[in-house]
Amino acid sequence: MLYCSNPPVEQLLTIESRMRNTPVAFCCLTLLLFPATASQATMPELVSVTKIWERGEHNAFTDLIRFRGRWWCTFREAKGHARSLGKIRVLVSDNGEMWKPAALLEQDEIDLRDPKLSRTPDDRLMLMMGGATYEADGTYRSRRPRVSFSGDVRNWSQTKRLLSEDHWLWRVTWHKGIGYSVSKLGDGREPRRVMLYKTRNGIDWQWVTEFKGIPAWPNEATVRFLDNDEMIVLLRRNKTAWIGTSLPPYGDWSWKETGHRTGGPNFIRLPDGCLLYTSPSPRDGLLSRMPSSG
Repeated sequence: MLYCSNPPVEQLLTIESRMRNTPVAFCCLTLLLFPATASQATMPELVSVTKIWERGEHNAFTDLIRFRGRWWCTFREAKGHARSLGKIRVLVSDNGEMWKPAALLEQDEIDLRDPKLSRTPDDRLMLMMGGATYEADGTYRSRRPRVSFSGDVRNWSQTKRLLSEDHWLWRVTWHKGIGYSVSKLGDGREPRRVMLYKTRNGIDWQWVTEFKGIPAWPNEATVRFLDNDEMIVLLRRNKTAWIGTSLPPYGDWSWKETGHRTGGPNFIRLPDGCLLYTSPSPRDGLLSRMPSSG
């Protein structure tokens, strides 16, 4: 699914967490410049990488949004990648250069993970995250998605649990007043189920369909839309990622192999319709074009 014609010059801010040879992980701001001509459209230019946060022992699982004229970045702070109780940090910046703390969300005995920001139809900032629990010896027990809202981006509502135990809504994408998200259900390598849900308020979720017959541990996913309301899903698996497409009411799906691995899947649509997605593989580079579905 490649819709690249003549990309205009566009700047893209991305957030990533990086590790050095120290026990401290820090968050970096990456500025990408997209070329102005089709002949240059193979890859964007990396302009700069700037550290924006280094407090905390392990900072990771970042997300970024432009809201009310400012940049908002969120990520998890914890002692380590897993088996530690995470808190969700929110930073804010007017210009993408100077950052300051805006919020810190935490729950007793809950490992808050993978925060994702979105703007609701009623112009609130929505923060969706996973909440994992562990046994006394640190082994995994269960998980459940959670959500918090802010109308003034300073005061946040008490986190509310969503769906049922063992679900994990990854990222919500709003389209024409409805939010869509993919939940992974179940733990372990096999079996694992992935389902599409929708919501009008971010709290009450309605089942849309289940993505059946997808092998190799399907889990995290991001949803985007084209102008004709076609839904595109980039789905992480234990092997290479798959791309799914569907038209309303999003019950029938076509899937295609990307040939690339992806973790924490995310992708963007440029103004000309070109779709780019991130890949952690040095061979693939920072961004890859979507393969054609036709």
